[in-house]
Amino acid sequence: MISVLKKKHMWSVSVLLLTFALILSACGQSDSGNNAGNNTGNASNSPAANSEEHKITHAMGEATIKGTPQRIVVLTNEGTEALLALGVKPVGAVKSWTGDPWYEHIKADMEGVTVVGEESQPNVELIASLKPDLIIGNKLRQEKVFDQLNAIAPTIFSETLRGAWQSNFMLYADALGKKAEGEKIIQAYDDRAADFKAKAGDKLNEKVSVVRFMAGKTRIYLDDTFTGLAFSKLGITRPDNQKNYKDTFVEEITKERLPEVDADRLFYFTYETGDGKGSAMEEEMLKDPLWQSLNVVKNKKTTRVSDAIWNTAGGVIAANLMLDELFKIYEIN
Repeated sequence: MISVLKKKHMWSVSVLLLTFALILSACGQSDSGNNAGNNTGNASNSPAANSEEHKITHAMGEATIKGTPQRIVVLTNEGTEALLALGVKPVGAVKSWTGDPWYEHIKADMEGVTVVGEESQPNVELIASLKPDLIIGNKLRQEKVFDQLNAIAPTIFSETLRGAWQSNFMLYADALGKKAEGEKIIQAYDDRAADFKAKAGDKLNEKVSVVRFMAGKTRIYLDDTFTGLAFSKLGITRPDNQKNYKDTFVEEITKERLPEVDADRLFYFTYETGDGKGSAMEEEMLKDPLWQSLNVVKNKKTTRVSDAIWNTAGGVIAANLMLDELFKIYEIN
């Protein structure tokens, strides 16, 4: 079983058992597929597990995938989590937005995987050198290099990011020939979300803000985000004043607009790349008299959470880890 499931933040027992069963099933279907993930340094193409072809409709058209892909390069953080959750180790992946080079919660499972640049600038030449038989990317991030990537290997792109991880996950699972396994993983997450919603009861009457601190920026995160998708499933709602913004993604605010984040409960996270600028913005805002005057601060209902898990990782593993935290924060058994 992938070691990320052994971290401090664990999925529920039922999800662990399901994931274990899925991986065993995948091994039974294609031993060569799992073995390929353990031999990321092999420069030659592995033989396809079978000779069948299937077509995948994706954001850039249609792709024909022959057999079971053995050497996969993934170009989004959420795509990396999708592969790991499906029991597949890529031969190459873009660097995590934070971490060196991977997020803490996946780094053990990514040992030996080649870094092929960043989401915003993948290294096409390096990708080609890995001789992949499938490339997974995203139109929002890599549309300009799609043709170059598709000349290397069949390439599928999801349409967008933000809160769309579940539909993206199923696209990737289908491309890997693991649609049934993917559906079970999504269903397990949705069942956990429904369980939270059913048990939370009156706690869901709270209005909740989500704030992110970045270098020189403070943002309110809204419905079309990773947390927004989760909150909609969980029944967690926003303050009424945050429903009037033009965008449903984020609202960037100045210090003078801090009262707009006031709520019954508030979660905040900080995007820190190592230069200290994100942390400096967090410190500046939290010390400001306007922040200190917020009712949510006075009532001690603010919680600092991980930027990686609550936002930037954006995949199925992070979604489950975030849900673990919410069960604890809301004191739901």
